[in-house]
Amino acid sequence: FKQLFAQVTNPPIDPIRERSVMSIKTTIGPGANPLDETPEQCHRLIHKRPLLRESDLAKVKAISEGLLETKTIPILFPVHEDAGGLKTALDTLCLNAEQAIDEGYTILILSDRGINADQAAIPALLATSAVHHYLIQRGIRMCVGLVIETADAREVHHFALLLGYGASAICPYLAIEHARAIGDRNGIPEQDAVDHYFKAIDKGLLKVMSKMGISTLASYRGAQIFEAIGLSTAFINQYFCGTSSRIEGIGVDQIALECLQRHHKAFDEAQRRSAKYEGGAGLPTGGLYRWRRRGEQHTWNPSTVSLLQDAVRRGDVETFHRFTEAVDDESRSAFTLRSLIDLKPIGPPVPLDEVEPAIDIVQRFCTGAMSLGSISAEAHETLAIAMNKLGAKSNSGEGGEEAHRQVADENGQLRSSAIRQVASGRFGVHIRYLSEGREIQIKIAQGAKPGEGGQLPGHKVTSRIANVRCSTPGVTLISPPPHHDIYSIEDLAQLIYDLKCAHPKARVSVKLVSEVGVGTIAAGVAKAKADALVIAGDGGGTGASPLSSLQHCGLPWELGLAETQQTLVKNGLRGRVRLQVDGGFRSPRDVLIAAALGAEEFGFSTAPLVSMGCIMLRKCHLNTCSVGIATQDPRLIERFAGEPIHVVRFFMMLAEAIRGELASLGVRTFEEWVGQVKGLTAKQTTHWKAQHVSLDALLASPRTEPIFQNQEAFSILHTVGQDNFVDSHGDWHILEKVDLLSQHLGSDELIQLNREVSNIDRAVGTLLSGELTRREMNGSSHPPLLVRFSGRAGQSFGAFLKDHVNFILEGEANDYLGKGLSGGTITVVPPPDAGWEASGSVSIGNVALYGATSGSIFIVGRAGERFAVRNSGALAVVEGVGDHGCEYMTGGEVVILGPTGKNFAAGMSGGFAYVYDPEHSLKQRCNLDLVTLNEVSDVKDQLHLKEIISRHIRETGSRLARSIMTDWDQSLSHFIKVVPVEYQAALNRQVDRGA
Repeated sequence: FKQLFAQVTNPPIDPIRERSVMSIKTTIGPGANPLDETPEQCHRLIHKRPLLRESDLAKVKAISEGLLETKTIPILFPVHEDAGGLKTALDTLCLNAEQAIDEGYTILILSDRGINADQAAIPALLATSAVHHYLIQRGIRMCVGLVIETADAREVHHFALLLGYGASAICPYLAIEHARAIGDRNGIPEQDAVDHYFKAIDKGLLKVMSKMGISTLASYRGAQIFEAIGLSTAFINQYFCGTSSRIEGIGVDQIALECLQRHHKAFDEAQRRSAKYEGGAGLPTGGLYRWRRRGEQHTWNPSTVSLLQDAVRRGDVETFHRFTEAVDDESRSAFTLRSLIDLKPIGPPVPLDEVEPAIDIVQRFCTGAMSLGSISAEAHETLAIAMNKLGAKSNSGEGGEEAHRQVADENGQLRSSAIRQVASGRFGVHIRYLSEGREIQIKIAQGAKPGEGGQLPGHKVTSRIANVRCSTPGVTLISPPPHHDIYSIEDLAQLIYDLKCAHPKARVSVKLVSEVGVGTIAAGVAKAKADALVIAGDGGGTGASPLSSLQHCGLPWELGLAETQQTLVKNGLRGRVRLQVDGGFRSPRDVLIAAALGAEEFGFSTAPLVSMGCIMLRKCHLNTCSVGIATQDPRLIERFAGEPIHVVRFFMMLAEAIRGELASLGVRTFEEWVGQVKGLTAKQTTHWKAQHVSLDALLASPRTEPIFQNQEAFSILHTVGQDNFVDSHGDWHILEKVDLLSQHLGSDELIQLNREVSNIDRAVGTLLSGELTRREMNGSSHPPLLVRFSGRAGQSFGAFLKDHVNFILEGEANDYLGKGLSGGTITVVPPPDAGWEASGSVSIGNVALYGATSGSIFIVGRAGERFAVRNSGALAVVEGVGDHGCEYMTGGEVVILGPTGKNFAAGMSGGFAYVYDPEHSLKQRCNLDLVTLNEVSDVKDQLHLKEIISRHIRETGSRLARSIMTDWDQSLSHFIKVVPVEYQAALNRQVDRGA
């Protein structure tokens, strides 16, 4: 609007622009305010979705009224010219778009229809972005809408890119034609087939926007939330201005050449109607998502899978070497960024017997975070047994772990995972789970599908899985992006503190995704006192991601690891943390390149699964894995033939191969190689595209010299660790008193204590609960405990509070009260001398009861936002909540005796909420996508609700609750029961089966 106002008040001298500016002045009228809404300014074409059918596009082309005028501009270039023809065509395209605006057209249709033997298509994304940025630079982008008619767009990512670089609407005519053909072959009406395709694309676009935290398409359009890999800076600056690109690469000439190669191949085939494509009829199959014989190259293919499985089953080192050679042969074809890197010695070769033993190297290895549910319990436990035998670490994933796995079986095998992952502290995360293991890992992102979160479909949620995850069998487990839970480094720092209090001897790691800017995030995480960082790359994973997330999601770990290492070293933070990386590791070369870039530990997911029998069918999410790994179907699990020894052999043979490489590189210990970027060099290649790639940014050595005088040189690997800041925790004093009083009391006699608390006291009760839980695991017990607090509690008051521990707070509490509540009881009441009516005041902060698994809380007064988010088993009574109450709740019960904020029950898939709603406002404030609102008409429900409120009165003496109980029959008519639809259906199925 500022640009428009400047044009109206100060007409430009440029004669080419004069007509356009004058038409704007005439439209607005002399002396009028250009910001006022007038009929002339409100001419817009509205469509319900960004995708257009061919019939929709025809209507757009036919528009010719008032200010809405359309013009179609072809995006083609001649094939008989050299590669420079594309550059000329792009220049002409931009000039044609500008001229069309000067002529008064307000909708431009960029179309690649008309391709023939002499005309090739400009890539739709390149044409769209080129025009978009050219018009921005000319100051006239707002004068026109861009509609793209293209055969290029077919997948979610294609549409996301076009919209992200300025397209207003897209007509994917070839994809529409293909959808019709599929429908015809399957007896589906053409209209329905196209509708299904459009619906899938719509949902995919919504998912992309959601994981980026964007609510509307208007905000997403032109936002350019992408990073380019392998495009030259000059090319980016001209056609994709503002896009991040850290790896130099190809430009317009190479893109033109690739377009011409594809065009010539297509028309050569078309001219020979009976031609065969490499022995098969028609076009190549592609094989982008699954391996195909003549399709896209894959890291895992029948050759590499069979070689590895043969090697680990027979313990054949020679076959393993053939496997690694096959991997390296693929790498030499410029398949990954690391395939463009060579190792070089940093010293003279050393005798192999002087190199660190394999059993020490293997302890740097971890298995990936594959949760129980995504893979079978048999596969999950096999991995854990193998890694425990090696002294390495398996990862539980975010789904919790069964208690029996902590005890060795009759063969002395331990099935417990050393790494306990928490997805921000949800899904079966309770104090016992945190009290076990050697490491607690916070999952902020995952490389295979960054920002997306996981989702376990209902058909994979068996009673066993539901029990571990504190959910309901058959109900889909929604796992939205972790950024829905953690908004800042401060929130993350608090969670790190909570977890360190729960298990002071365990290290706490944070999993980040490889993306531009991850170095800055990693620096913040290091300052937040994390002990280790995990950089997750886009490769690897179990294949359980939806197809739209298998490609174009995340970035190679090489980029994220290099940026993280350089940033941490530069800021003197590298010595505080250990650095781990994962994403498609298979060979010694992968590990050594990552180590030279700064990694000390390495995560493997797919390779161990292949060792156990995975054959990469890529249908893990369907629960139909024929080898019994990624399934919960008992009939398929019977086929599982993996054994711990297969995984052990893989890692031991890998470690031995690494020893041989270290000897040739001139180092005796693995640690000597960590951070030695000088041991890497860019490979010389003649590949017509790869030869343009520059790895200077990737292979840059971080600054290690001190910035200030008397400052030590910065470390390039972990040296000192983090400060232990839980030694002064107030719970130690409570424990001392509990131990002292326990000596004089019976095991069932209640211990009562009194303490003052202030807002600098964080995670009160967490360290206490963890220590008491570990004692119980070792056979000890403690009497029930009641602690009365007075004052204003800090964050995470009562977090992970265990059973038989009761906290009563006379005062107020900050955010995260009762986080991960694990059986304890928390009561918050006003001080005896309070001079206010508590029921109308806010007593506790935001995000209370987050991820609680069991226990109870009773609050006199109101809570802040996101009350009981992800509650999966606790009972809560509160007298009013802010926005987003009961969000993503999967179990438990919540009774709200006062008003609710907006967006109540969003994503709620389990449990029940009873809301006192005398003003009948809940329907307007509730998110009804997954829940229904019912009267409390069932007699059992009425009696149950009455008992809960009566208990609230006994625990708190609440005046509001007493007033509600005074006329119970009348009050009952104002209660609404919020019921998740899928949850109720699952309960009904259980009742039917029981009957």
